[in-house]
Amino acid sequence: MSSVLYDAQGPRAKRRNVLFTVVFFAVLAALLWWVYTMLDEKGQLAWVLWKPFVGTEAWSTYLWPGLQNTLKAAALSMVIAMPLGAVLGIARLSDHRWVRVPVSVVVEFFRAIPVLILMIFGVALFSEYTNVSSDDRPLYAVVTGLVLYNSAVLAEIVRAGILSLPKGQSEAAMAVGLRKNQVMRFILLPQAVTAMLPAIVSQLVVIMKDTALGGAVLTFPELLASVGPMTGYYGANTIASFTIVALIYIALNFSLTTFASWLEGRLRRGKKSTGAVIPPAAVAGTESTGAGTGGFI
Repeated sequence: MSSVLYDAQGPRAKRRNVLFTVVFFAVLAALLWWVYTMLDEKGQLAWVLWKPFVGTEAWSTYLWPGLQNTLKAAALSMVIAMPLGAVLGIARLSDHRWVRVPVSVVVEFFRAIPVLILMIFGVALFSEYTNVSSDDRPLYAVVTGLVLYNSAVLAEIVRAGILSLPKGQSEAAMAVGLRKNQVMRFILLPQAVTAMLPAIVSQLVVIMKDTALGGAVLTFPELLASVGPMTGYYGANTIASFTIVALIYIALNFSLTTFASWLEGRLRRGKKSTGAVIPPAAVAGTESTGAGTGGFI
């Protein structure tokens, strides 16, 4: 049976795919067995190394405080970077050159700089020109670096999402008398959000993981930074500590992507039966000849 996308596999292709599958799982099993054997030979699977994570002391003393700082830095960065990125992305689509060009320069500048350098500059900035205490300075620097870099990336996501919509959407809206800023707010953005959501969530996951840079360089006491004092207190259980921290990161990011998938599906289902509804107040006083005047900003 054939479809528009592909031809049905024949007997030889099916046998070949089964063979590849069996070989892949055999290689994977052999690799996992080799890793298990090496860890067991080095004594890294001994119960004494994993026992601290069964009790509450390791979680309350090291993991939970580090997780709180990670979530705090990530949440602050997300809350600031998302609206800032949306504003910058829309500004890059402005018809006014004096708006579009400076914003484009800012976005390209911060996209080109590694986020770690921005964090280091943030530490120097808050140290030299502000009264932020030395205890709070790492958090401020981490949030500053994440906001500057990720808002620039999110700006490009927003711009690409809006440009991906058919031109007929905006042309039809302007034909009924909407100005360009109204087209952006009521027509383009609501439709682009669904298309942009996977890319936005991917960037939010990056924000969550990049908080670890603050712990590695700026002594920010986040989740990954808790491995050092934890292994120093409980002994040489570095592998166990990194494994537990990795599982926590996986759980956090999986929860974020799962929520985003649910939200995306809900948005898509909500748009199947109805189009964009524009309140009468939005077009009140809009002249039909004024639709072509002015830019998005």
